[in-house]
Amino acid sequence: MSLNWKEIDLVLSELDIEGSQIQRIEQPSYDSIVLGLYGHGVETELLISVAQGACRIHRLERRPPKNERPLRFMECLRSRIRGGHIVSIEQLGDDRILRIDISVSRREDEGAAGSVQRTQVYRLYARLWSGAGNILLCEEDDTIIDAIARRPAKDELSGRRFDPTGGRKSAGDRPAKVFEVRDFPEPEGRAGASFNEKVAAWYAERGGELSRDKLLETARERFAKRKALLETRIAALESQARSFRDSERNRELGDLIMANLGLHPDGRHLSVEDFFRGGSVLVEVDPALSLPANAARYYERAKKEASGLSEVEQEIIRWRGELAAESTELARLEGLSDPLLIARGLEKGGTARESRERRYPGLSLERLGWTILVGRSAKENDELLRRNVRGSDLWLHARDWAGSYVFIKSRRDKSVPLEILIDAGTLALYYSKGREAGEGDLYYTFVKYLRRAKDGPKGLVIPTQEKNLHVKIDETRLRELRALIGAEQD
Repeated sequence: MSLNWKEIDLVLSELDIEGSQIQRIEQPSYDSIVLGLYGHGVETELLISVAQGACRIHRLERRPPKNERPLRFMECLRSRIRGGHIVSIEQLGDDRILRIDISVSRREDEGAAGSVQRTQVYRLYARLWSGAGNILLCEEDDTIIDAIARRPAKDELSGRRFDPTGGRKSAGDRPAKVFEVRDFPEPEGRAGASFNEKVAAWYAERGGELSRDKLLETARERFAKRKALLETRIAALESQARSFRDSERNRELGDLIMANLGLHPDGRHLSVEDFFRGGSVLVEVDPALSLPANAARYYERAKKEASGLSEVEQEIIRWRGELAAESTELARLEGLSDPLLIARGLEKGGTARESRERRYPGLSLERLGWTILVGRSAKENDELLRRNVRGSDLWLHARDWAGSYVFIKSRRDKSVPLEILIDAGTLALYYSKGREAGEGDLYYTFVKYLRRAKDGPKGLVIPTQEKNLHVKIDETRLRELRALIGAEQD
């Protein structure tokens, strides 16, 4: 619900800001600004919002949180009008268009003539039309310097002239609309509050995109999605951990083979007495290998599974910690009364328009302690090759299909587990032209065995000493991998 023109006039009548200096400028959201003013011995935080369904102007009770990163319009205002004084503020007729004239004096160096004090007047317009609101900084002749929302269809771009009427008929040429000042409730425990205070309290609790209710609804929706993603991931890891916890059985089977070296396998099985768990057991063996070599394979498998269990358990701890941190942050936001602080908390968590800084070009994910990188274009493939991988890292690419380069970052004294190799192969096939086939062959080799194609296009390499890997896209595995990419980079 936006303010009507009579309510805007009432808000302005309570503001004594003419002559006040603009000391601070903040932009709490993409559709609002706050001017920190000082005049007549009083500090005033003036909010102007053009949010959909909540266009308004009013005084805030407290200073908004500072922006942690620069926003274009805020930086423009700071460079032009910070330090200036409010000459006048008025609503143009009953059109819900505000004009604030601002006088800025600056001393300029004239060389040999010394410095000269120059004064320039800027105009800050705020069109408080729900669904078509805008805030524009203009020269004194209404030439647009910049706008909070650049609207080419309305010709609201830098260098154009701003038409305050927006093409509407003047008040005398259109039917009059009857508006009344609504009875906003008084803030709890504060009898005799001003109209500004009532409006600020009402919007803080329930009005528009910057309302506390709306912001908390957004926070809860985000938490629910994040929680579902993390719980799915934790469940998959716990299932994997249960399978790894039976690594002791592989060691036992190796011991059983070594204790029965005098026996002969029956094809692919060796029948022995199980002195660990009772009864007898058929131990699978490779008839092409000696019994000690078969036992060594079981010992090696047990060693790898024990190592994998440790990594899986660390991953479980990590994701449970993430889930606990998300829950704690939601509780913190729910405990805040100031909607601007809640908005700031949501921005820290990543807004739709805010992209997090990425360590690598393309996509990346962490799985069981291994880092997998995916280049989705020739440019990303080339940048990964040049700046982000080493000779000991593993490279994968779909055979006979154009597609992504996928890399597995090496780890000291660790060989790449089969599960990680299949994960990377799945991504290489999925991000290739062979995705629709559902399965296919891939090359894989170390980066040090790649050589650039002479005079070839950007990123093109020729592998040597490559091996083949056949992969079928498993939808469950793919969902897990894409969820991990989303968890790191959404």
